[in-house]
Amino acid sequence: MHPRATVLVFARAPQPGRAKSRLVPRLGASGAARLQARLTRRALRTAREARCGPLELHGAPRRHGVLVREARRVGAALHAQRGADLGARMLHALRAALCRHGAAILIGTDCPVLRAADLRRAARALAAGYDAVFAPAEDGGYALIGVRRVSQHLFERITWGGAQVFSQTRARLEALGWRWKALRTVWDVDRPQDLDRLRRENLRARRSF
Repeated sequence: MHPRATVLVFARAPQPGRAKSRLVPRLGASGAARLQARLTRRALRTAREARCGPLELHGAPRRHGVLVREARRVGAALHAQRGADLGARMLHALRAALCRHGAAILIGTDCPVLRAADLRRAARALAAGYDAVFAPAEDGGYALIGVRRVSQHLFERITWGGAQVFSQTRARLEALGWRWKALRTVWDVDRPQDLDRLRRENLRARRSF
């Protein structure tokens, strides 16, 4: 029996011109949107395979057909992201999840190298008493956050999308005096050069994407 934690997947709807905009020069608007749809499907599959607890998909916007279909496919509750920026949206979602469950893990869709085992490690850390757990990303952000409690201090005035996100967050954790843990460092698919890395990884794993 795995430790219990609800898993939240944050996903932008795969709308051409609005999804994966930094990859549009390489893939075109429609190709970038298709990649976003595949990344969303993989993140949800990973979350389901982790079997940590109830699964939620937080979409922007929520009622996009692909998100509705993918949520139904994995049995995820579908919610709308609410907040002025990423930090506010994560704070709102995690706070609401913790009203229903003792622990919550939130991931995005940009990190296809996250595995179910990473989510289970996060759930075990929370069950062991850590207040928070993170999977740092090579670009300076993080691809996973797990919590047993939340503070707006972790999410306000963070330079979202910048290279200092995790270092700023780490400083906030130390200021709060929380007990926290870092998992393995992972990488995101966000820039054109990341596409080549993604293809190499998938070929090595003999898995189509």
